[in-house]
Amino acid sequence: MQKHFHRISSKVSYVVGTPIAFLVALSVVIIWAATGAFFDFSNTWQLLINTGTTIGTFLMVFLIQNTQNRDGKELHLKLDELILSGNGRDFFLDLNEVGDDELEALDQEFHAIYAKHQASEALKKLHVRVTTEHKRRRKV
Repeated sequence: MQKHFHRISSKVSYVVGTPIAFLVALSVVIIWAATGAFFDFSNTWQLLINTGTTIGTFLMVFLIQNTQNRDGKELHLKLDELILSGNGRDFFLDLNEVGDDELEALDQEFHAIYAKHQASEALKKLHVRVTTEHKRRRKV
C-alpha cells in the first residue's frame, strides 16, 4: 500500500505543480465567478466553490506532505552517500525509485556506519592515551 501511495502522491504532486494545473484551477475560479450572476450569487453557488476548494486542499496536504517527507529523507541519504563516497563507495543511488522500506534500510545502514566510525574514533583516542602513558612510564 505504501508503494502505491508513494507512486500516486509523487505523480499528483508533480501534476499539481505544473503551470497547466494552475491554469485549470484559475479557469475554474473564473468560470465560477462568471456564473455568479446567473445563480444570483446564491449561498449554494458560494458553497460549491468553498466545498470544492476545501476538499481539494485537505487531500493535497497529505499528498504533498508525503512527498516532502520522502524528499527530505532522500536528500539526507544522498548527502550521506556523498560524504561516504570517498570511503570506497562509488555507486550512485537513485533514491527516487526505491520504496520507503528501502529508504529506512539505507538510513539504518548510515546510522550503523556512523556508530562504527564513532567507536573507531573512540578506540583511536584510547590507543593514543595508552601509547602516551606507556611512553611516559618507559621514560621514568
